[in-house]
Amino acid sequence: MSKESEKLSPNEAAILELAASLGILRPRDLRERGHSVAYLQRLVAKGHLAKLGRGQYVLPDREPTEDDTLAVTAKRYPGMVVCLLSALRFHELTTQSPRSIWLAVEGSKLAPSDTPAAVQVFRMTGLSFTSGITTHLVGQVPVRIYDPAKTVADCFKFRSRVGLDVAVEALRDCLTQRRATPAQIWSFAGICRVKTVMRPYLEALA
Repeated sequence: MSKESEKLSPNEAAILELAASLGILRPRDLRERGHSVAYLQRLVAKGHLAKLGRGQYVLPDREPTEDDTLAVTAKRYPGMVVCLLSALRFHELTTQSPRSIWLAVEGSKLAPSDTPAAVQVFRMTGLSFTSGITTHLVGQVPVRIYDPAKTVADCFKFRSRVGLDVAVEALRDCLTQRRATPAQIWSFAGICRVKTVMRPYLEALA
């Protein structure tokens, strides 16, 4: 009997519909809706769900994306923000392909300790953390990512870890692709306190 024709219980059918709508399903998603988490393993055994990571389940025919690790991490740590090289790659503003997930953590909050990939953590406070956050759906999972202008300013702020050449390339591509205006980038340069560093590059490229 194929899994398509196999009879599903009403609860199993409801859980598969939930997986389709959320993209990535977690045990707590079931608990919040009154379903037993035991259904997850049953549906995996029947081939109706696939395990993406620890406590993360998806439909088996879901098309995998290179941003799955971002989605899994965001699902597990919704307070973090994707930043720097990971944000540049998401916005297609770099040729770099980081093996780690680059995340901003607010203040002294605990850094993520259980992620599907290695993590580079950057601590930010105040407007430096809260400004420029945008939310994108990755496989139906909301992922918080800094917008292009904020990401460019962050690259100059953390140039010792990113590389000045990467920061300048990101600035050039951001302006060339019209992903942000010079005024928007300059505003974030003020928030990130890198106006002095960025001024000659922005004046040369704008």
